[in-house]
Amino acid sequence: MRPLRGIALKVTSMMFFIVMASLIKAVADTVPPGQAVFFRSFFALPVILAWLLWQGELSTGLRTANPLGHFWRGLIGTTAMGLGFAGLAFLPLPEVTAIGFAAPILTVVFAAMFLGEQVRAFRLTAVGLGMLGVMIVIWPRLSLDADLGTGEALGAILVLMGAVFVALAQVFLRKLVNTETTPAIVFWFSVTASVLSLMTLPFGWVLPTAQQAAFLVLAGLLGGMGQVCLTASYREADVSVIAPFGYVQILFSLAIGYWVFAEVPTLPMLSGAALVIAAGVLIIWRERKLGLERAQPSKAGTPQG
Repeated sequence: MRPLRGIALKVTSMMFFIVMASLIKAVADTVPPGQAVFFRSFFALPVILAWLLWQGELSTGLRTANPLGHFWRGLIGTTAMGLGFAGLAFLPLPEVTAIGFAAPILTVVFAAMFLGEQVRAFRLTAVGLGMLGVMIVIWPRLSLDADLGTGEALGAILVLMGAVFVALAQVFLRKLVNTETTPAIVFWFSVTASVLSLMTLPFGWVLPTAQQAAFLVLAGLLGGMGQVCLTASYREADVSVIAPFGYVQILFSLAIGYWVFAEVPTLPMLSGAALVIAAGVLIIWRERKLGLERAQPSKAGTPQG
């Protein structure tokens, strides 16, 4: 285990993902989200295939024992990606990022609902704290005082629904890892997302300009590189060690939003994001603590969750 290397890879992946989102946002006014999802997924494939070949896992990455599971996970994940990309056309980048952090919090709820995982008072409190933070971020966009004509309310709803679908995809992923390898999951998701997003072609794809095409292709390459770095990071350190560093993404989004898109963060956005991050870190801490407890002889009658 090399925790510092794992942390560096995690932070690098977050940087790749936020730059990718910035490129998608730059063309979101004219390029439909389905088309953006296709470029993001299809042009990630060369990077993923090169990584699998380098790791000597190409045959493993192409082999699957549960193709239907990959399809359902791909369908839900592609929907999540499309909703998030659509929201980028209406909301500042930091707000989209902050609302997206609702996904790991919602995953706790959905895991209890669909996988039967026990969730007790501590994590329920963290979930409530995180959702309060999300509501603080989106409330200015949904309140009666908001200017609904700008599409910001629609953007907030789209991104929040995207977070819901990301959480559902994580539930499917928890089932998928029982039979599938990580390389297979990474590869087949990109394949499934490419095929599904291509089906949106009759619904208004546009001929991108040279600059737009370059942005879309680069977004796909960066998305693939981000996925590779993210996957590699979990091979270098425990999840509980590197997971909190995913929240550096909000710092990257604030910097890019300010310097590239002239987006000034608001107080509700900052305070809400702080609550969401705090809730996420608490959940990660609790998961680590439970992991340590499960590694020891269990004590009868000791509630966990």
